Amino acid sequence: MPGAADRIARLAAWDEPVTAVRLVNAGRAEALGKLGIVSVEQLLRHYPFRYLDLTSTSSIDKLRVGQDVTVVGKVHAVTVKRPRHNLSVTEVALVDGTGVLIGVWFNASWMAGQLHEGDHVAFAGRVEISYGMRQMKTPIYEKLSAEEGAEEVARVIPIHRATAALSANWVRRLVREALDAFGDVPDFLPAELRLRRGLPALADAIAQVHFPDSMPRAEEARRRFAYEELLTLQLGLAMRRHALTEGLPGFRHAAGGPRQAKLRAALPFELTGDQQRAAGEILRDMASPHPMNRMLLGDVGTGKTAVAAIAIAVAADGGGQAAMMAPTEVLAAQYARAVGPLLDTAGIPWALLTGGTPAAEARGIRDGIAAGSVSALLGTHALLQESVAFARLTLAIVDEQHRFGVSQRLGLRAKGETADLLVMTATPIPRSLALTLYGDLDTSVLRERPGGRDLASHVKTEAVHRTRRDEAYGRVRAEAAAGRQAYVVCPLVDESDETSAKAATAEAERLRKRVFPDLRVGLLTGQMKPTEKAAAMDAFRAGEFDVLVATTVVEVGVDVPNATVMIVEDAERFGLAQLHQLRGRVGRGEHPGAFLLFADPKTPDGRKRMAAIEQTTDGFELAEADLELRGEGQVLGERQHGLPELRLASVTRDAELLAQARDDARALVADDPALKRAEHGPLLREVRHRFAEAWEWVSAG
Repeated sequence: MPGAADRIARLAAWDEPVTAVRLVNAGRAEALGKLGIVSVEQLLRHYPFRYLDLTSTSSIDKLRVGQDVTVVGKVHAVTVKRPRHNLSVTEVALVDGTGVLIGVWFNASWMAGQLHEGDHVAFAGRVEISYGMRQMKTPIYEKLSAEEGAEEVARVIPIHRATAALSANWVRRLVREALDAFGDVPDFLPAELRLRRGLPALADAIAQVHFPDSMPRAEEARRRFAYEELLTLQLGLAMRRHALTEGLPGFRHAAGGPRQAKLRAALPFELTGDQQRAAGEILRDMASPHPMNRMLLGDVGTGKTAVAAIAIAVAADGGGQAAMMAPTEVLAAQYARAVGPLLDTAGIPWALLTGGTPAAEARGIRDGIAAGSVSALLGTHALLQESVAFARLTLAIVDEQHRFGVSQRLGLRAKGETADLLVMTATPIPRSLALTLYGDLDTSVLRERPGGRDLASHVKTEAVHRTRRDEAYGRVRAEAAAGRQAYVVCPLVDESDETSAKAATAEAERLRKRVFPDLRVGLLTGQMKPTEKAAAMDAFRAGEFDVLVATTVVEVGVDVPNATVMIVEDAERFGLAQLHQLRGRVGRGEHPGAFLLFADPKTPDGRKRMAAIEQTTDGFELAEADLELRGEGQVLGERQHGLPELRLASVTRDAELLAQARDDARALVADDPALKRAEHGPLLREVRHRFAEAWEWVSAG
């Protein structure tokens, strides 16, 4: 077996520019560049997105609706229809002696020049029935030689993404050239690990993923690459976790102090079992000799703030300071109302600092923080200002952490020497995604709601067709007559020529003049000045408005117990997690709530999303449904900036591989924290390569 240095040198050949591949001239290099391919490795990792499996085909008479299948036959006819001036439909009739299958392409009249009568062709796609005929819409197709016999046709053909300037056939040819010249490459995975997980070697896998002998061999190769994607991701996260916890000395907080006892006694409810368990996990971390690095993941209304307040009290008991940062001034002000009285009762000096804090008051707060006379600082991004210097910050809390960048979260923590970090989110995510996105964090989960209140029985959710507006408005009137209040949430702030979606400013005006002229209608948007937002929210909370028209600025942290109705305009435009957050704003008091969704979804997925939000109030179930409906590609697109892309790994399909990769990564890092040993050199190179610009985030902690 070659040594690590030799293996690294041979792997480095993949860093050569793509023009090192035979037949890649300047023009083809430019076309490949449009696919994001500029190196040999990027060409070799330009995996097929689909295969034509000619080893397993079906005759046309055996096709079933909904079946994904490959069919081989001859082109009988090619026609182009123009049912409307802006629509063309190209139909290719394929026959095989048992029947006719129609391939359909929309606004792709150029297809008429690609396939001709008599061509021997393979179609792959999903079977549908239209006008009594079997169809495939936009099938993957491959021309076959008329001379090919059955044995020659029986192969697996890879389909690579291409461009107008470089066909799929040419991409396939260039990949073959790259494999011939650079495919015999050593493996960066440790041999023991690869054998234990039953994975093929890199050279074999890269050949089989592009030109498989069979579909099972293609799946073996895909599994190998899925594992290496997940392993390198988990290694980066495990190395970061080690740097943030095991690699540094932390402040050892002591639980059971007087301030914590007073704060617990002041809570207006009994802690749920989940809250007690989460608080215990957090306090154990805070008492450990290493810095805490934990995420508190809570469903709507499960009391994350109370758990955070307990952690703040523990920091104060130890003579330290705590900072709690929110993404909006509305949420920061909510902290002051919810947490402030508890801190007062516990004898913990605190302050609220936001961008809207008057200059003189802000100077006094900064002086108190620097002197140590203020033990807890609540606020927004203003906490990150260079002028905010803590005397002894030992606990940093970041709420709705996904709204902050990595550098912002680290910036708050860096204001204390190895401070404990607690990040919180009210957006439940599936466990598989939590492992993928936040593998560097330990996790505590809250599902139960304080007081035993069940959201499903206390808040009724209903998708309302727009034709039933008067009925929904009648509910708002009835609640206002009873002294209660309502929200109307719109997806936009102002009207746009590009969409017909409701805009908050115009809707507030319409409701004032035409619908509720006898009610008091207010407006709250994220584009308003901080003082204007605070005034609008305070007025609504004080009961000065019957109806508050808002954007999603009210999604998180707004607590008005008297608000019992929420209408969401164009609800199909919102994600399930966002709708669930909005639902949590009503029914927070003694009176039951109504969550009314004005929606007219045009797609099956849109209708499924509306059904899901109606049928369940469990945020974690909704997160799973959102993952299933939206697809992990879209969900992972919101991942932390800099994390490696998952191209073949699926966090749902490969859940077992993900768990294995996490275990393997943590074992490797426990044994060799920085992967400095010679035998880990090729693996370290691969991890650094995949994390690219985020490597400093991994290694610096």
